[in-house]
Amino acid sequence: MQTKTESRPVRVLLVAPSLDILGGQAVQADRLLRLLRQESSLEVDLLPVNPRLPGPLALLQRVMYLRTLVTFPYYCLLLALRVPRWEVLHIFSASYLSFVLAPTPAILAAKLFRRKSILNYRSGEAEDHLARWRSALLIIRLVDEVVVPSAYLVDVFSKFGVRARPVFNSVPTERYRFRERRPLRPLFLSNRNFHPMYNVANTLRAFALIQRRYPEASLTLAGDGQERRELEQLAAALGLRNVRFLGQAPPERMPALYDGADIYLNSSEIDNMPTSIIEAYAAGTPVVTTNAGGIPCILSHEETGLMVECRNPEAMAGSAIRLLENETLAGRIVANARRECEKYVWSSVRDQWVQLYLSLARQPS
Repeated sequence: MQTKTESRPVRVLLVAPSLDILGGQAVQADRLLRLLRQESSLEVDLLPVNPRLPGPLALLQRVMYLRTLVTFPYYCLLLALRVPRWEVLHIFSASYLSFVLAPTPAILAAKLFRRKSILNYRSGEAEDHLARWRSALLIIRLVDEVVVPSAYLVDVFSKFGVRARPVFNSVPTERYRFRERRPLRPLFLSNRNFHPMYNVANTLRAFALIQRRYPEASLTLAGDGQERRELEQLAAALGLRNVRFLGQAPPERMPALYDGADIYLNSSEIDNMPTSIIEAYAAGTPVVTTNAGGIPCILSHEETGLMVECRNPEAMAGSAIRLLENETLAGRIVANARRECEKYVWSSVRDQWVQLYLSLARQPS
């Protein structure tokens, strides 16, 4: 005899940023939504934490600060109207004020309407956030499951007495054309937003050192953010040539950008599990990165990439030059990284999500 949850799809509501906010959370949520909708055992929809206001009211969302004031109550209203219809809430989360404005109302709505909840916490700033914002721990303990995309965050949460389940990000590696670059050319790519935690300035300083050795070297910066003007000024002050500031690139454009580069550079100081590194693996683009946060959990030095200390442009430049001048090392890294991709394809994480939703739905409210 079929149980109630086995006889019909389990209803799962993703609560996450929409692609109107182009970033890691939105990209992952959009991909998860599309893939989960193919599952006959689930009914899945998205409630954006950044809903568009109806009609002319949407004009108010174009004004900074006013945007938050008008969007937040509308988001809370949508939670009140929609949460009762769904059985499991899968709530994406960053840290600090974002945690207060986006996941917290969803968690409270799940408790109010006695719905199961998953907090999918994704911020590399978790340790500082949980240490400074103790109230966040009270909210987190209200959820039924905490899911994180890396072993690094599992360890961080355990320090605060919270059990977290690891489920890797799903990366569409099939979109990226894998090719070996023999020999490597000094064509560099950075795909991080211009925020202090990603320290794109370090990448520019490293590139300045590379360009002394390879005057023809080029660097493409796919990203945008609060530091753009400062970074453009820094590039000019360093006398850099062949540097392109592309602005924020949508996901569909990224395969071509990786295909056009020969080395990927990442200078982040705070990070969790940057999918940009996995995308580089899939494209055959060798990676030079800092060892910030959870990056050592997804990259092994001299095996799947080269890793340096944070805020050390000399080390980053030296590692990039080492790849350019050591074809054997570069070839081994690229081959190992390609195999590493298998951990992040949808078939490797699908069952973890589906079984988690089904098991929660079977539990009494």
